[in-house]
Amino acid sequence: MVRGTTRRAAGLEPIEREGAEGVLADPDRLATLMPHLQGVSVLAWLMGSASGEPEAVAALHGPRLRSLIEALVDTPVRGLVYEAAGSVSPALLGQGAEIVREGAETWRMPVQVIEQDPADGSAWVTEMSAAVAAVLAA
Repeated sequence: MVRGTTRRAAGLEPIEREGAEGVLADPDRLATLMPHLQGVSVLAWLMGSASGEPEAVAALHGPRLRSLIEALVDTPVRGLVYEAAGSVSPALLGQGAEIVREGAETWRMPVQVIEQDPADGSAWVTEMSAAVAAVLAA
């Protein structure tokens, strides 16, 4: 089962049309995300093309990401896949990748950092699928 999150109710139908369970959660408010982690084995942080206020986008690849990784330790989630490509600045994506790698070392959590451009949909899906499989196999 795949669960996808969206900040807006209008985003639920496209997620469900693809065969995933759609849930409302806001990555800027981790408390809205945490209840939906029950039964989740791998969390994919797909924020490489996040939009919004620059400070909020920076937080998604900085302090919010760090807080998420620390919180995952007390959940059933086994590992994390981080999207380090997209329209967000390379500096922020690099910072996020470093936070993920540090979290993996600190918490002994399997992670994968994906640098495949999401604009190449087929290659992105292949990379993402392999990354999820690698986390599950760890």
